[in-house]
This record gives sequence, C-alpha cells and structure tokens, in this order.
Amino acid sequence: MTRYPTPNLNDLPDDIKARVLEVQEKAGFVPNVFVAFARRPAEWRAFFAYHDALMLKEEGSLTKGDREMIVTTTSAANSCLYCVVAHGAILRIYEKKPLVADQVAVNYRKADITPRQRAMLDFAMKVCQQSHLIEDADFAALHAHGFDDEDAWDIAAITAFFGLSNRMASFSGMQPNPEFYVMGRVARQK
Repeated sequence: MTRYPTPNLNDLPDDIKARVLEVQEKAGFVPNVFVAFARRPAEWRAFFAYHDALMLKEEGSLTKGDREMIVTTTSAANSCLYCVVAHGAILRIYEKKPLVADQVAVNYRKADITPRQRAMLDFAMKVCQQSHLIEDADFAALHAHGFDDEDAWDIAAITAFFGLSNRMASFSGMQPNPEFYVMGRVARQK
C-alpha cells in the first residue's frame, strides 16, 4: 500500500482506532490514508482535526461538493493519484454526477460545471500554482459569483491543506483503495 509499514488496527491508540472503525462502518472499508498516517498518532490527530475543520464545516457558501471539487482539481495539478481517485469518488457522490470528477481532474475549464464553480476553481488553481500572484482582481472574480472573503480563505485553505496531503501521499507511495474507483459510478453493493 505504501513505502512505509502501516500499523495494525488493534495497535492504534483508542481514539484513532474508534475513528477508523467509524469510517469503516460508514464507507464499508478503511481508506488507506487513515492507516497510513496512523503510524504517527500525533500527526494523524493534527491532520484529521484540520481536515475536519475545513471539509466538514457548515459556515460559508461552499458546499461539500464544492470542497471535494477543489480537492480533486488541485490534487490533479499536483499529480496525486490517491487524492484524485479518493476525493473524485466523494465528489461524484456529492454532486450526483458520475463524470464530473474525471472532467475536473483532466481539465476543469472544459468540465460540465457552473460558472460559479469555474470561478472557484480558477482561484483554487491560482493558489495551488501561483499563490504569490494572488491580487485584488482574483477576489473580485470570486465576489462576482457570490463568494465573500471568508469563502476565499476556505478555498485557499483547502487547496493548501491538500497540497500537503498530496505530497505526503505521493512521496510515500500511498495507493487508492480499489473501492474508490467505482464509488459514484455504479450502485453501491449492500
């Protein structure tokens, strides 16, 4: 699965083991990132605390689908197989569109998305590839689509956080679980 050995589920600290089992119950499998990062419990806790703060928050105008679209698009720019496949699966489910993840991963400018989502991804990609060039005009482009400065922060924070995640997954050789490849494309087996 990765270059580094993954710990046994039964050897994990209780809080991490409980979260992994909760995810397994909901998804039907344990995403590899949960066990790969668990080899360092303090880092696992910090990583997932920030992940949850960004991806599960209710405030702001970003939907869960928007958040996953940012992750999928910027992870593709960062050549992260794990995150494109895993978050692309979640994106397909949230958006109820089986083609959207492939489209935004290959070329979001040609994807079947709204002008609002395009503006969001334009901003995310600039943060991903040229954050030092962000200027007032970039914020104005977001404002024209109903985003405010707090939404811009969220877009940038998601992009930056997954830049870290992309690099950790790629350097360590983390592979996507096979289950992710079919999620949101075919009906879930019960």
